Amino acid sequence: MPTEDGDGRVHCRLDELLAERGMTLARLAELVGVTVVNLSVLKNDRARAIRFSTLTAICDVLQCEVGELLVVTPHA
Repeated sequence: MPTEDGDGRVHCRLDELLAERGMTLARLAELVGVTVVNLSVLKNDRARAIRFSTLTAICDVLQCEVGELLVVTPHA
């Protein structure tokens, strides 16, 4: 069952994917049509939700699959 205390196990690999593609967060925000602040929240694993349309747009721009962007980390 999901918890509300911030111990989320989903990790966003946005930093790594941007580095691999030589792209900045600002450029991704421009191409996806969302703010840098919103992408930063996602990148820093502080997002509590993401719209499927945003997720799809990010994956389209980065030419990746959802599973490359978001990974589930093992229990501590």
